[in-house]
Amino acid sequence: MNGFSKFGFILATLGSSVGLGHIWRFPYMAGEMGGSAFVLLFLILALCIGTSLLIADMIIGNKGQSDVIHCFANLDSSPKRHWGFVGIILLGGPLILSFYAVVLGQILYYLFWVSFSLPNDMASSQAILYALKTDKISYQILGFSVVLGLTGLIVSLGVKEGIERLNVVLMPLLFIIFIGLLVYAAFQPAFWQAVHFLFDFKYQAINANVVVAAMGQMCFSLSLGVGIIITYAASTNQKQNLLESALYIVLCGILISLIAGAMIFTFVYEYGVEVAEGTGLVFKALPIAFSKMGFAGVIISVLFFLGLAFAGITSTISLLEPSVMYFVQKHNKERKTTTWLIVLAIYIVGLILIFSLYKDSAVNLSVFGKALFVWVDAASSSVIMPFGALLSVIFIGYVVGEERIRLMTKSFLSDRMFRLWFFIIRYVAPLVVLIAWIGVVLESS
Repeated sequence: MNGFSKFGFILATLGSSVGLGHIWRFPYMAGEMGGSAFVLLFLILALCIGTSLLIADMIIGNKGQSDVIHCFANLDSSPKRHWGFVGIILLGGPLILSFYAVVLGQILYYLFWVSFSLPNDMASSQAILYALKTDKISYQILGFSVVLGLTGLIVSLGVKEGIERLNVVLMPLLFIIFIGLLVYAAFQPAFWQAVHFLFDFKYQAINANVVVAAMGQMCFSLSLGVGIIITYAASTNQKQNLLESALYIVLCGILISLIAGAMIFTFVYEYGVEVAEGTGLVFKALPIAFSKMGFAGVIISVLFFLGLAFAGITSTISLLEPSVMYFVQKHNKERKTTTWLIVLAIYIVGLILIFSLYKDSAVNLSVFGKALFVWVDAASSSVIMPFGALLSVIFIGYVVGEERIRLMTKSFLSDRMFRLWFFIIRYVAPLVVLIAWIGVVLESS
């Protein structure tokens, strides 16, 4: 199999996890949860639990050496190999992609249109986003089509020529853009206020909501539960040091989160925008801050949304690849034809989701008063991803067998490290994922 190089695997896996989770979700969650307490808990959870979860998913793929469904079946120690059913989680990727590509299309709209006509107050900013979602359906469809077209093109080229080559280019560019924006932010008077908000830890600020939110962010930001890590790990060398790879991915993900947070909150404080804007922080609050910078704000807006677009496209290809790999490997289908057929199916679903937001068709495409787009979004973050992550750790912790796992990890985990890691996987990680799952469900209900 023409798989990833060592460096390509790390970049591709990092690209799948950076996405909107680190750049879009992390800052607004930090804003809602009061800053430093949330940040500290997220850092601890990501390094301890997140790294352990990544290694578990990587083992399933790297040692299973197949598509998601057959990786579970290949490692199942029971005679009937019932655990192959867990591979059904690969259906989550196309479903998430059907709405994720819509959101990324909105980012392209902000990149190419809003950046050059920035709103200067909250009413105008809210009106732009509302009009885009409910009225400007042609822009929504155009952006969505471009995203899915690029995603299909890259995946159709294969692991080495498509996915790895794209990530080798885009991931360094992403870091260059955001480090440049951070340097600019560092010269603003409000920079140290942003640093204080993110890093001046106050233990009294920790409560149950902050703990659950940090757990949820850790799970959401690592691309767990939909077969992405398993698929990428199956496409890399079996001698890959999975501990080293997982640490690179987690640390780089943390770095881009902190860079994004410090940069965004500098602009928020500098120009008097509300910190706790929730999901509207990027689409509503930041454009107002950019507008107050004059011409420099236009440049910064373009660079920011360009970086966000780069992060998003590396995630869309990772959402598509697991299902493509399944049909190519196990049904001997031609990669290009398979890719475009799956893209077509996703495109049809995505169009339905777009029309569920459109004012003239929303009534007919809603369930219990909520648009189908909202239901699919909630199902992905509240059900599919945490359920898949929970099944993976249970599979590694209780099904494969401790001695088999010990043999699989002996090349990169010492005996003492293995005992600690396996304890986390068997007892701590399932509890953390379960609590995060309950928290997300309660939040979205």
